[in-house]
Amino acid sequence: MKIAIFFGGSGYIGKNIIFKFLELKIFDKIIIGDIKPSDIKNENVEYFNIDVRKKILLEVGNIDQDNSWIFNLAAIHREPGHQPYEYYETNILGAENVIDFAERIGIKNIFFTSSIAPYGESLEQRTEKSLLMPVTPYGISKTIAEKIHMIWQAKSNSRRLIICRPAVIYGPKDPGNILRMIKAIKKNMFFIPGKPNIIKAYGYIYGLVDSIIFTMNKKNENIIIYNYAECPLLNLKEMVNVILKFLNIKRFIPVVPMFLLLPVAKIIQLFSLNKLKDFHPVRVKKAGFPTNIKPEYLITNNFEFKYDFETSLKDWKNKSPEDFN
Repeated sequence: MKIAIFFGGSGYIGKNIIFKFLELKIFDKIIIGDIKPSDIKNENVEYFNIDVRKKILLEVGNIDQDNSWIFNLAAIHREPGHQPYEYYETNILGAENVIDFAERIGIKNIFFTSSIAPYGESLEQRTEKSLLMPVTPYGISKTIAEKIHMIWQAKSNSRRLIICRPAVIYGPKDPGNILRMIKAIKKNMFFIPGKPNIIKAYGYIYGLVDSIIFTMNKKNENIIIYNYAECPLLNLKEMVNVILKFLNIKRFIPVVPMFLLLPVAKIIQLFSLNKLKDFHPVRVKKAGFPTNIKPEYLITNNFEFKYDFETSLKDWKNKSPEDFN
């Protein structure tokens, strides 16, 4: 039996990959292992409550080891929001337990979602060939998790490993950064932090899923490490202009320098104003710092980027118009 096992499969990215796999009938069976219950109801999908921080005792029976896949999506990622040890515990120990499980059942293919956080802070554009210089517990834990997966792959030429470093992913039913920016602009409560020409890399969920299938089909490559971000990317000011056009709004969006924002954020944190908890100094600093990530592997291999920013917003509204209410 050709199966796909998703650790962390109840999350936003996992659900969308699974929906696409079900549509294309790529696998005979899909198993979701997560501490969060799955809301996917399908006869070919089975859910198990699994905490990757502990030894994985899942029984899968007789499977096609050569063509089955493990998708390791399990992670703690929100920064700030957790203690440093929590990132290491989940992201590193989780990687070790997933690899131990893969060894025991003999699966030869793993897809691991890493992050752009291992690149650290840089004003320069980053590609897959750039030096990794993580500076946060999340980035450091993801870098180590990548190495754990790479050691597993290096033990046998019959094993395949794909590591994806996605930018901020958004799309239908996702309440994340892009939708928050759209709603803030709509309510006239948005300003551009720092400089308007910075690039904050982003990726549309359906483009990401396309890239996953694209790299899985590269069967002659035993290890692939690739960035996922749309190409070309718009800078922050250009993104705001596209959103204004999308919303059919004409409005001046101010630019507020970081030297004003950071002191205000620190005061808010000092007085613990919970209603403004997202206005945290760490998040403010991140918002004003570029994440210029180039998906060089995909560009070199002629991947088709179907969704520029404007196209993605139109597609999103067409699939889930209620998100913009």
